[in-house]
Amino acid sequence: MRLIGLAVVLAFSLFLAPLAGEAQTAGKVPQIGYLVLSPLADPPSAERTAFLEGLRGLGYVAGQNIIIQYRSANWNRELLPDLAAELVDLKVDAIVAVPGAVEAARDATKWIPIVVPGLADPVENKLVTSLARPGGNITGTGAATTAEMSGKHLELLKEAVPKLSRVAVLWNPATQGASRQLREAQSAATMLRLTLQPHEVQDPHDFPRAWSAMTRSRPDALLIFVSPLLTAYRPIIVEFANKQRLPTMFGVRADVEAGGFISYSADLADIFRRAAYYVDRILKGAKPADLPVEQPTKFELVINLKTAKALGLTIPQTLLLRADQVIE
Repeated sequence: MRLIGLAVVLAFSLFLAPLAGEAQTAGKVPQIGYLVLSPLADPPSAERTAFLEGLRGLGYVAGQNIIIQYRSANWNRELLPDLAAELVDLKVDAIVAVPGAVEAARDATKWIPIVVPGLADPVENKLVTSLARPGGNITGTGAATTAEMSGKHLELLKEAVPKLSRVAVLWNPATQGASRQLREAQSAATMLRLTLQPHEVQDPHDFPRAWSAMTRSRPDALLIFVSPLLTAYRPIIVEFANKQRLPTMFGVRADVEAGGFISYSADLADIFRRAAYYVDRILKGAKPADLPVEQPTKFELVINLKTAKALGLTIPQTLLLRADQVIE
């Protein structure tokens, strides 16, 4: 009888063992990395807030049933490879790499899924094989193509400033896709009968040279390409442009909220909120290679009426009526 009892206990124990393992796996709190080039603001930026809201909408609460490992390079690009390596060493379940930090995440791992909120021209930049089937460990929400945005930016600037003729362009050739964006902008400028005056800024020390050149050439407006470096020096750009009475066209809402003139872009909050969906799918077993890159569906036109008045500009009513936000 004792032998039979031992056999029953042993069999029962063997039956429970896999269940215990499954329970332990099921009880594991997922861990994701969040890698950014810019500083982590406190309170969080609108984009990071939208991402956290997206997670909450899917049932995840940071610090409770999901752990977020934040890593910020504080604008020091050289720190990004080490920060990405730290996240890989932590064996996170996924890495959310904000544009500016994507290449560092890609170079650090080929197996940990990488979600990017705002993939700009990912096929051309060889980050994914195709939008429908990314094919590697990178996926995420797309951003409007540089071709679309370059033409739209100049069209809106021309509509806001009808007498527009010469447009200075502030751009960083080191930013991925920037050279193509400049080509597309030049093509759009030809159609709109505008003359572009490009000024390269790859280093903070390039700003004085660009300011001096613009002061001499006296353009009618300034178009600023989206770039981590140019975002970092937003206050300097806005101050110079407003002092020179130059209407500015930016690619991010926050630039206009900081005193710029006008911006047109995909809705970044919506893009970051949607990135949470990708994280959720990956945590539930989906492979990034099979998750299509979604293109943005929401765009926003933001106009700073206070800046327009300071520049002596009268915005056409038709443009004001189309604006998603007018800052007064």
